[in-house]
Amino acid sequence: ERQLVESGGGLVEAGGSLRLSCTGSGFTFVHYSIGWFRQAPGKEREKVSCISNSEGLTYYADSVKGRFTTATDNAKNTVYLQMNDLKPEDTAVYYCAAAAGMTTVQAMPVMGPPQFGMDFWGKGTLVTVSS
Repeated sequence: ERQLVESGGGLVEAGGSLRLSCTGSGFTFVHYSIGWFRQAPGKEREKVSCISNSEGLTYYADSVKGRFTTATDNAKNTVYLQMNDLKPEDTAVYYCAAAAGMTTVQAMPVMGPPQFGMDFWGKGTLVTVSS
């Protein structure tokens, strides 16, 4: 069974940092792209970042460029999302999701909800940024 598990969420003050992890199992991790998405209360899910595990291609939403960085550790079947200079508007449940190949990363600028072209999803981890 293909599975993604997020971890690392929590409560942080504005200006602080958190690192989220997304660990996969049940599939060939290196052949997939992993995306991060978030959903704030009462709002639609939005894309945050995406990385192709084999090529290292990346995509970032404009709202997080320069503050968030995603990286892959294929030996650990894990993708990280390093979040710096956090703002209250970053408060959301953060989900990771997987899609086969690298084309999803290249197409992410035009991908929309609900699935953003991803094949399967984790259950999410809550990030709360206090002002």
